[in-house]
Amino acid sequence: MIPFALKALFANKLKTILIYLSLIFSIISIFLISSISNGIISMYSSMLKSDGDIIITQSNISDTFFSNVNINLIQKINKIPDVIESSALIVGASPVEKLPIVAIYGASQNRFKNYKLELGNYPKQNEVIVGKSIFEQLTNKNEIQIANKSFKISGVFKSEIGFENGGVVLPITHAAEIFNKSASMIMVNTNLNSNLESVIKEIKKLDTQIDAKTTQNFVDNYNQFKIIKTSSNIISLIAFCMGLLGITSLMSITINQRKSEFGIKRALGISTSKIVYSIMIESFILGVFSFISAFIISHIVLYFIKNASSLQGYVNGEISNELAFYIFVASIFMAIIGSIIPALNASKTDPVELIQGNKI
Repeated sequence: MIPFALKALFANKLKTILIYLSLIFSIISIFLISSISNGIISMYSSMLKSDGDIIITQSNISDTFFSNVNINLIQKINKIPDVIESSALIVGASPVEKLPIVAIYGASQNRFKNYKLELGNYPKQNEVIVGKSIFEQLTNKNEIQIANKSFKISGVFKSEIGFENGGVVLPITHAAEIFNKSASMIMVNTNLNSNLESVIKEIKKLDTQIDAKTTQNFVDNYNQFKIIKTSSNIISLIAFCMGLLGITSLMSITINQRKSEFGIKRALGISTSKIVYSIMIESFILGVFSFISAFIISHIVLYFIKNASSLQGYVNGEISNELAFYIFVASIFMAIIGSIIPALNASKTDPVELIQGNKI
């Protein structure tokens, strides 16, 4: 059956190429949309997970950018049993030189160790360290201006997390002045095998205006992640539907050109199901080769996106095995469904009419 399917595909080269390209562009669109949204979520999640077991934010806020937590709570939190250490972070953004927006992180002193220096020293008063991708784009390598205040660049760090590698880190006291808040969040490290729920209950007793969650729970329920994921799914669905419509249209044209072939098969006694099955095999082959091509091209595109200096490392795609499997299934489904509708229409038509070419 496969040799006959391949022969049929090569017999209609132009239409086969058009369907192949239509599938590739649709699959690449789904790959890029899904992988970039997953990459953004993964980067931010990794940044949070590296900081502790519990995350404390202001209660009833939609985003950590709007959170304001009293940094003085750290002293009380550190006295809770099973707590090893707490650190604070202010998350903000500001234009820097020609760059329209750069992530700004105000970090407590004990959090500086999270940033691996490639050059210089950790920041002191009126100093900052900058991510490598930002440093390479700065005209002035010695000084940086944030919100009308100048800071000396004391060091350069490199991070695998794009948000950090494209950011600026300064002492949290300076960030508090710039963004007019105490801390965006407090991260708590606990002893191994400690009861996190008990620790969370003790933390919540300290202030009625805060919310404490395990890091994993915070990531799973973070509103912005849900918005990104939902938007990604909707856009991917649109790309899928457009691809399906394009394939159906092209397959209709292709099958219309093969109406005499189907008429002869029907006249010879070949059943409708066998004719439809043969077209499904052709579509399956196209779907597999289109997926492989799209998978390779998507990786190449994501590599250039990740290393594009203009994006500062903030956009990064992540193609997981699970995502690849789902898109593979979607690709085959799109190819087969797109062909089966016109195939059913053609195979049910009277053989005499098909041979005569009056209609489909």
